[in-house]
Amino acid sequence: MKKFYLIISLVIFSLSFSSCHDEPDYDNTLLGNFDALADIIDQHYCFLSDKNINWNEVVEKYRALIEPETTVLELFFICAQMLDELEDGHVNLSSRFSASYYRNWWSDYPQDFNLRTIEEYYLDFNWLTTSGIMYRQIQNEIAYIYYPSFSNTISETSLDYILALMINSRGLIIDIRDNGGGALTNINTLVGRFIDEPFVGGYLMHKTGPGHDDFSEPYPMEYKPAAEGRIKWNGDIVVLTNRSCFSAANNFVSVMKELPNVRIVGAKTGGGGGMPFTSELPIGWSIRFSACPILDAKGNVIENGIDPSPGCEVHAPEEELAEGKDAILDFAIDLLKDNPLPFPDEEEEGEQNN
Repeated sequence: MKKFYLIISLVIFSLSFSSCHDEPDYDNTLLGNFDALADIIDQHYCFLSDKNINWNEVVEKYRALIEPETTVLELFFICAQMLDELEDGHVNLSSRFSASYYRNWWSDYPQDFNLRTIEEYYLDFNWLTTSGIMYRQIQNEIAYIYYPSFSNTISETSLDYILALMINSRGLIIDIRDNGGGALTNINTLVGRFIDEPFVGGYLMHKTGPGHDDFSEPYPMEYKPAAEGRIKWNGDIVVLTNRSCFSAANNFVSVMKELPNVRIVGAKTGGGGGMPFTSELPIGWSIRFSACPILDAKGNVIENGIDPSPGCEVHAPEEELAEGKDAILDFAIDLLKDNPLPFPDEEEEGEQNN
C-alpha cells in the first residue's frame, strides 16, 4: 500500500514540475482562452497517440468557429464540442454556469442492469448493507454483493462481516454494474481479500514532456493480501460488468481479471483508464483531463474498457429486466454452480485484449 501511495506522490510531483516549464502567456480573450485549452490538451492529455487523434486538425476545425461576435457562452460550447472529440468521460470543462461531460461512452450502449430487478426478484427486498455494499446469499448457495461506487469507502471490519456471513457459499458474485468509479484505494482493500501473495496488477505512467509520447517508464501497482487475521475468500468469483463501469471500477475489473479463480461476466466496461488532473484557463474555467495512463498487468492501456472473460459476454435486455429476469446474473449463478469455474482459453483471451 505504501508503495502505491509513493507512486501517486511521484506522479503529482512530476505533473506539478512539468507545468513549470516555460509556457506562453495567454490573454483573457476568446482566442486566448481557446488556445490555452488547446495547448493544455496537446501537451498534457495522455491518450492522443493511443486514440490516433490528430489534435492539430481538431483544433483548427473548432478555432475557425470563433468570430469577433462570439459570446462567452458560445465559446464554452465550442470548447466543449472540441473536447468531445477525445471521447473521454474524464474530460470536463467547468465554468460557473455549466460543466461539459462526454456521455456517449455509455449512452450509446445497452444498460444491461436494473437495480430494482435485483432488489425485488433476487434479493426479495431483503438484504444487508455496510460500507455502501448490499449483500446477501441468493438461492441458498451463492454469495452476492453489489458495490455501486468506489467512492464508498470500504472498511476492513465491514469486509470481515460480509465474508464471514457468506463464507460457506458455493461462489461469490461481485456486481459492479453502473459503478462509475471513485477511489483507487478501495480496490486495494477489496482485492486484498482474494489473494495470498503480493502481485502486480497493473502499471502507471506519467507525462515527462509536452510530446504526445513523452512518458515515464511504467511504475508497478502492487496489490497485497489483507492483514493477518482478516477473513479471506479463496473460492470462485464472478465479477458482473456493464458499459457504465468506469474509472476505478474499470481498473478493478482489469486487476481482478488477472486472478485465476475469477471470471468477468457481462458487457465490456466503459474505460476511463487515465488518472485525471486539473488546470485552469485565464477566464477562470477549469479543465479536467486524463493525465496519467493506467495499464493492465500485461502492459495494455485500459482506457477503452475491459472485455469480459472468453465466452462470458452476456447482455440483459430491458424487457427481460422489467419482467424480473437478469440474464447476466443468471449466467453468473449457473457458472458458479458448475464449480470449479471453467478455465478460459488462453489463445482466445489474448485475442480479446486490445
